[in-house]
Amino acid sequence: MPQYLLYRSGILDVRMTFDDDGVYYEKRNLVNHAWEERKHLTSEEAAKMAAYYHMNPLEICDRIDEWMNQLVGRETVSTSWGAVYEKAEADDHLWVERQRKFPLDVVVVSGDPVAFISPSRENCSVLVKAGFEHYTPVKQWQSETVSPASYTVKHAGTFLIPMHDGVKLATEVWLPGNVDTPVPAILVRTPYGRMRYEDAYVNFVHRGYAVVIQDVRGREDSEGEWVPMHTEVEDGDDTLNWLAKQAWCNGRVGMIGASYGGYVQWAAAASGNPHLQALVSIVTAGSPFVDIPRKGGAFVSGTLAWTFAMVEQHFKPENMERDDWDDVLKIRPLQDIPKRALGLDVPFWNKWMAHQTDDAFWQASDWSRHKQAMSVPAMIVSGWYDDNGMGTTEALEVVADFESSNKKIILGPWMHNANTTRDIQGVSFGNNALRYDMDVYYQAWFDRKLKGIDNGIDRGAAAEYYDVGVNAWCEAETWPPSAANPVEFYLGSGSGEGILDRDAGREDHGTAEIFSEYVYDPKQPAPHLIDLSENEIGVPADYQDVEKRDDVLVFTTPILEDPIEVAGDVSVMLYASSSAKDTDWIVRISDVYPDGRSIKLADGVLRARFRQGFNKEVLLEPGQVEAYEIRTAKFANTFKRGHRIRLSITSSANDFIFPNTNTGKDPATDCDSVEATQRIYHSDKYPSAIKLSVLS
Repeated sequence: MPQYLLYRSGILDVRMTFDDDGVYYEKRNLVNHAWEERKHLTSEEAAKMAAYYHMNPLEICDRIDEWMNQLVGRETVSTSWGAVYEKAEADDHLWVERQRKFPLDVVVVSGDPVAFISPSRENCSVLVKAGFEHYTPVKQWQSETVSPASYTVKHAGTFLIPMHDGVKLATEVWLPGNVDTPVPAILVRTPYGRMRYEDAYVNFVHRGYAVVIQDVRGREDSEGEWVPMHTEVEDGDDTLNWLAKQAWCNGRVGMIGASYGGYVQWAAAASGNPHLQALVSIVTAGSPFVDIPRKGGAFVSGTLAWTFAMVEQHFKPENMERDDWDDVLKIRPLQDIPKRALGLDVPFWNKWMAHQTDDAFWQASDWSRHKQAMSVPAMIVSGWYDDNGMGTTEALEVVADFESSNKKIILGPWMHNANTTRDIQGVSFGNNALRYDMDVYYQAWFDRKLKGIDNGIDRGAAAEYYDVGVNAWCEAETWPPSAANPVEFYLGSGSGEGILDRDAGREDHGTAEIFSEYVYDPKQPAPHLIDLSENEIGVPADYQDVEKRDDVLVFTTPILEDPIEVAGDVSVMLYASSSAKDTDWIVRISDVYPDGRSIKLADGVLRARFRQGFNKEVLLEPGQVEAYEIRTAKFANTFKRGHRIRLSITSSANDFIFPNTNTGKDPATDCDSVEATQRIYHSDKYPSAIKLSVLS
């Protein structure tokens, strides 16, 4: 029987054979690298492997004959178990799985399925028939410029690290077991429980790094009060100083993590600690009023699933799975939601509700305020549909003036759980949308910045990004690309829907006030197309039906005669009035296909009372025209010939933000609501426009 080898991030973990009576396997012991006894693979152990490697060897064994018979001579295959495979364009041996999170791609050589690949946000797993490794991502790890996986793993213990105020944070330390000199350390700080990641970063220990994983303040086994993102600058600084003093650490520390695990990296960098010398920032959270939980000054209802999972000291993801989210979102006042939905009084929720403006409370969470003092070399990874995408935008602003060797940027067609699916909400991307080399990039970045290995990761193009219009990876020396120029498309009136044109707003209408109007009813909010339980609130979708609502204004270009390539940030300048004392403005940019589909690319929100800044509330004078600049998420898209560019404007996005009541009262305690008549002005006097970064 042939032997199959199971790799994770280039490290051989398991050897197995597919026999007539099942699958047999032997695991490599992490402590001494010895191979453990050969065992019959049970369904329980296979399920554990599936959770860790995103592939189930028992299922692969059962299905291998069907792959052998079907993955040949065709471009698309549907299997008996419901999987859909397509032939990869750039690799004669590769078949990629569609319409699945954590796809299982198959390598076929001479009709034989010899390897199975599953990429993810942090790792890439490969099960390969021995001798065929060169057909898989394993070959990327065989370069001499990558730290060899020659070290065993030693658990150094659990430490309670004292912070500046005496609070102790529970911290786990793993060291390379067969080295007696100080090594660089990789720090992970998490609110989800450090032992959930016990095996997640072991690949770095194998390659000669100490790995340190810490429960942030107030979480799991750490002391103190849990207030999300509130003390991470100081606690990160204290932890770095503790690490640098340990005999096993050489004083050079890198950090890695996603989402909150990205946020804590930038917070630590904001402290200016000299021991922090490399970041791998993945889908990082950003500042509270630009990203979450107060995006554009509104309250982001889309974070409720996460909030419910975090209300107790231990992470409870089961709290995100509910079938009554529609009812929960309607609870008023907002401050009572956790108590009425969970039966719990949540101190951090109460603090969020008590601070309406960007005051000292929120500013303590805003690492972007220190951007001018930050200089840590950073690898930045995110996607166009990451609901923390504005956090990455802030990170990109930090590194904008860095030398190209001190930044590496990868932006894909991905949601928050990046690099895990080629199809999102019915929107499909190319077979090349997922990458097998992200973990190679992470390793190379740390090797370069912490060990000084000249592996070339910091040479060449600083930015790699995916153009979703043409399904192609592109390179640029900067982000946004230096060839991108701001181009304004003005809002104007047309027969039927509004128009979007480079000259529409420059027409001379004399003294007339030209506007488009709608009525916004907080009790009937426009939908934002997500599944709240998925905890993904930035995904693309087809909004053509939403755009038919009476409370949505639509401005669309004529059919494009030539492609328009856009890459970069987008901003919308609106001149608007409302009959209310306060309201919200929601803008959405979409690519309109010839068949009528209107696929969202980016959106933005601004609460009217914060039009002069998030640090103060200025209510509206009903009917008075005000100027609003709304920044949206970044994207890269080629609007093809025959397509159209669309801007839609409304005042609500149900499931994304809590509807503004329009009363001007405190949103945390307000139970009232009023309808508002909204006007968007577009003329030479009030040139409302969208500004796109167009590549010339």
